[in-house]
Amino acid sequence: MVLGSLLFLAVLLPAGVLLKRNDASVQPPSDSEQPSEAQIYKPVLQPSEAVPPIGTYMLKNQLGTPCIKATMGVEYIVMEKKSWYFNLDPSRVRTSGRCDDRDAVLSLTLPDNAASLQLYFKKEKTLFYVTKMMAHVSPMPICKGCSNKTYSGLVDHEKLFKTADGQSFKCNSENLLLMSSQLQIKLVPVQMQAFTLSRGQYGKENECWADFNKRVIPIIIGATVVGVLLIAGLTYLFIKDRRRQGYDSL
Repeated sequence: MVLGSLLFLAVLLPAGVLLKRNDASVQPPSDSEQPSEAQIYKPVLQPSEAVPPIGTYMLKNQLGTPCIKATMGVEYIVMEKKSWYFNLDPSRVRTSGRCDDRDAVLSLTLPDNAASLQLYFKKEKTLFYVTKMMAHVSPMPICKGCSNKTYSGLVDHEKLFKTADGQSFKCNSENLLLMSSQLQIKLVPVQMQAFTLSRGQYGKENECWADFNKRVIPIIIGATVVGVLLIAGLTYLFIKDRRRQGYDSL
């Protein structure tokens, strides 16, 4: 009966639910106390994808200077016989982390640690990049009788979103990251910058290869088609002119 109620709530609340704790060991409040009830946040997985809401997350160092800024939509993809989806809600995210001269961490966490995403930045000479990503999500059970389960994973020793210091990485195309056999993270779109942020604003945008290809390949294809048509037209005129000259000589 309880599981049936939970599944009913999952249908009504697609972004996540707040469940009231029912603890028989808690004594009722006295007349002088205000009644209060703790709540548990649980993400609700969805059977189909939806565009994730875009959030902007800022982290400052100990001096109060912005050191990381990220604007992105985050989608969790859980593989459990079929794919299930959950979008990170920026309004519920708590931002934390740390910034050093060469290393920085941006941590995005939902209430009750129901889901999280950590990005580990590294500065190397005149470049910065994300060297590691960690993520987890603890959703409501996806079926009646299913047990609670946490899906987690990481990518490590990478050079993701590599960009010149003082510039920002930007990509409107999907960035799909395989965290584990049961969890993927999709970032779309994404713009980020670490270590050097002038007045907390993004620097010059460094376009990702996927966006570059989407923009340039149609131009190349169009130019190729025009070139082929031009060559075909010139060839036709040349042959026609040669035939005319041949008739005149007779």
